[in-house]
Amino acid sequence: MTIRLALADDHPIFLDGLVQLLSAEGDFAVVARATNGEEALQAVRQLRPEILVLDLIMPGTDGLEVLRQMKCEQLPTRAVVLTALDNRQVLEALRLGACGIVLKDMAPRLLVQCVRAVHAGRQWIEKSVATRAVERLLKRDAAIGAMAEVLTPREVEIARMITSGLSSKVVAKELAISEGTAKLHLHHVYEKLNLDGRVALIRYMQSQGFD
Repeated sequence: MTIRLALADDHPIFLDGLVQLLSAEGDFAVVARATNGEEALQAVRQLRPEILVLDLIMPGTDGLEVLRQMKCEQLPTRAVVLTALDNRQVLEALRLGACGIVLKDMAPRLLVQCVRAVHAGRQWIEKSVATRAVERLLKRDAAIGAMAEVLTPREVEIARMITSGLSSKVVAKELAISEGTAKLHLHHVYEKLNLDGRVALIRYMQSQGFD
């Protein structure tokens, strides 16, 4: 049985390497190649390959948005994600339905193994990726528990929103409170965590597994 593949990566040389690697397998057929997320989505919608090998970081529509759209449209193609290991992206990709996770610096044979496993209906995540992702989750959960002992739920929420890059004005709008109230909560966070400002808060939160 032939396994039909679509490949998506914005680096032409890397994409060419993927095509050569996977086409060398007698039962693999590369039916589409894409250099951005829109092309990847178009290929999946029109050609319905069994597997999409997907880079997460691409211009315009990135890999996570491709996964989000595939999940929304309930497209049957199963996704294998290529990544340079960003734990946040790995966890989000899994949440959005990725069936396989492969690091770009792994041995090529592991990508072939992953494709075969995913086509067979299994999930394939390289052990070191899974371990680091789980460790990050555990670290973040522990940090939430520790912060809950000194911060109110609203203060924890605001600290996380600030760490994600939102301004006090946007935080206030999202929470339906005044900007002055948001800043007051933030001031309390600084005091309770013994931090000297926004940059220190972001660094602290990132060190605890938030980003």
